[in-house]
Parts: sequence; structure tokens; C-alpha cells
Amino acid sequence: MPDDCYSYPQYWDLAFRSETKVEADFIEAACSQYGLQPTKHLFEPGCGGGRLVMEMARRGYQMTACDLNPAMVKYVKQRLKRSNLTGDVTTGDMTSFQLPQPVDAAFCTFNTFRHLISEKAALSHLQSIANCLRPGGLFILGFHIIPLDAEEEAVERWTAKHGVTRVTTTLRVVAFDRRKRRETLRFSLVVTNPKRRLRIVSEYPYRLYTATQFRRLLAKVPKLELCEVFDFWYEIDHPVPFDDELSDAVFVLRRVG
Repeated sequence: MPDDCYSYPQYWDLAFRSETKVEADFIEAACSQYGLQPTKHLFEPGCGGGRLVMEMARRGYQMTACDLNPAMVKYVKQRLKRSNLTGDVTTGDMTSFQLPQPVDAAFCTFNTFRHLISEKAALSHLQSIANCLRPGGLFILGFHIIPLDAEEEAVERWTAKHGVTRVTTTLRVVAFDRRKRRETLRFSLVVTNPKRRLRIVSEYPYRLYTATQFRRLLAKVPKLELCEVFDFWYEIDHPVPFDDELSDAVFVLRRVG
């Protein structure tokens, strides 16, 4: 049985495709309201299968992206080529990176940030982001904050379909350690189409954050200021409080100095 969801970028991307338009719309709205005018050059660290790289390139943005998984990078490059789009996509570690030229904005949505399971790695990521942004440029960072009263066991299941291919994803918390600030999530993807049925199961560690813990981390990166906080409804006119009730968090950060 295959054991790495990230080696199947076409199915991984399909599983999360429904989020793409609303995320892309929010990125544009946030840049318009809080960022540089105009915003033309975007960067996505940990780009995965490139659903947002593709969407923003279609909208006319110059795209730069990286991912640690070579299969993901190869897939994104192939997608760009097939669609006659351009983008600079490379294999790279989102913990520490440098870009040839500063960008107008960067984004990292839907928990990719929590793959960085140490304070050192998370801090290095934020510092690298700050260094690659033009002054006034935005970093849009989305991930789940885990309140102290959050359930330690959770299961989610959803199905996505494209053409004749259907992907059913089951997400389960299989380990949770508040003291070590780590949880393990098991992803199970069942792929069906007329030619095959494939089950892919992977487990990945994620770092836990409360609102206070992320606020303390952010304070260590003075080049990034907090503009506003939103939730996963991505409504630019409806920011949410940065407090202990926060769960689905989207932080709009701006490069200063």
C-alpha cells in the first residue's frame, strides 16, 4: 500500500481544490487593502501540487514557489507548461531560503506552516519570509490554532471529484501531546476512477499553537507586523479577534523597515 500522500500531488491537490478560489480571492483582497500597490510578484513556500500557484498565475501574477518534495515540484512545472503559464518553481526547504529578488507578497495557507515542528524551524521560516519581502509586502499565513479546550480526538471526511476521478479524504488525529506541542495527523486518500482504486495512507507530525504561543513567536520577528486576523471564511470585511477563542486563523502580516 503506498504510504506517502505527497508523492501523489494530483490526488492531494484534488482533495483540497474546493478551497482554491476563495483563498485566491482573499489573497487579492488582502493585497489590495493592506499591501503594496500594485502587487505583481508572489511567492508560495511549501506549494504542494501547485493549486494556488496555478490559480494566481492564471490571474496574471508572476509566481515563485518552492517545495521540499521533488514529485510535487515536477508536477507543478508540468501543469504550468501544459497551461502555457510561467512560474519559477524549485525544490527547496521552507525553513530557510533566499530568493534572487524580493517579492511583493507571500502566502502559506492551510496548515503547511505547522509542518515546521520546532520553534527554531518556525522562527527561521518567518525570518526568511521577512527577508524575501519588499518593504510593505504582505505575508498571508493560514493555519489552525489549537485552543486549550480543543478536543484531542477528531475525524473529518470529505469527497472531491474531477471528471471521472473521485478522492475521498479521511483526516484523523492519531496522537496529541500538548506538553510537546505536537499532534500526528493521519491522512487516508481513497482514489477511484474507471481504471483503478488506490488507497494512500500517510501520517505527518504538526506543531501545536495556542494564540498566545503564536503571538510570542511573532514578537521574535520585528520585521513582520500584524495587520489583521481572519478565519477560514476568508471574508476581508470581517476580521476576527486574536484571542483564546481563535481556531481557524489567517494572519495578514506586513514587512516593515
